[in-house]
Amino acid sequence: MSEVKKIETYKNTEPSVVTIGTFDGVHIGHQKIINRLINTGKLEGLKSVILTFFPHPRMVLQKDSNIKLINTIDERIAILNTLGLDYLLIKKFTHEFSRLSADEFVKQILVDKLNAKKVIIGYDHRFGRNRNADINDLIKFGETYGFDVEEISVQDINDVAVSSTKIRKALNEGNIAKANTFLGYNFMLNGIVVKGKGLGRQLNFPTANIKIEEDYKIIPKQGSYIVKSTLKEKITFGMMNIGTNPTVDGIIQSVEVNFFDFKEDIYDEKVQIELLHRIRAEEKFDSVETLKKQLANDKKTALSYIAKNYAQ
Repeated sequence: MSEVKKIETYKNTEPSVVTIGTFDGVHIGHQKIINRLINTGKLEGLKSVILTFFPHPRMVLQKDSNIKLINTIDERIAILNTLGLDYLLIKKFTHEFSRLSADEFVKQILVDKLNAKKVIIGYDHRFGRNRNADINDLIKFGETYGFDVEEISVQDINDVAVSSTKIRKALNEGNIAKANTFLGYNFMLNGIVVKGKGLGRQLNFPTANIKIEEDYKIIPKQGSYIVKSTLKEKITFGMMNIGTNPTVDGIIQSVEVNFFDFKEDIYDEKVQIELLHRIRAEEKFDSVETLKKQLANDKKTALSYIAKNYAQ
């Protein structure tokens, strides 16, 4: 378990090996860099440190940016926390911070704050004001300030062939299988269970309505999904609908989960939903009865998938 800190309160004086990035998704490409970081730290007697940023730089620097993130900041912290780091440092990204020159960033952050003796970065990493410095500049700074630089090669990155952008695209297309493969874990939604209109109960498929509080969190394409959650310390499967309920003329998008074999009250509780498989697109049916028949078929599909892939 890493120690999570804001960089402003970080006072560690031990020499460190550092990598830097937003790490949205903490996908298999990110994990490759992080594993290199941790192994280097162990081999060379250095504390492994990740410096990450929030909000995402594009959310600050591009006011018209409508970027949606794969992880909320809490999700990102939770995932990074499982990887074996010594320290996870979070820097609030601001306009003022973005104006630091490359030299100021290296001296004030990497050298004075992090006591970096080695920096590991991806082959296309750029930094400093207007992102105008690259690997060659970092190597020169390392010679000046006494740290080594290791670049993850383009070959290593291409071997993974994954990016946060590709994952966002897969989620927007409803391709949860591809997204999960790229992530190396199941894409998740975290939210509070709130009262809904009771439509699911009227259809004999009562649902938990999930309120996602972070408006920057990406929501996959509308449709029905097979999901998994841990409720009351028990793994529970179900099917989730993302959409507007067009059969009853709904217009506001909601996230609703029908949990199988679970009847306890979880109103106002925070739940984490893992998306396993997409069943179908959202449809407008010609009657409520037709919708009920489709939901019954969806449940059969879900139970068959669960039995095949998650049999005890």
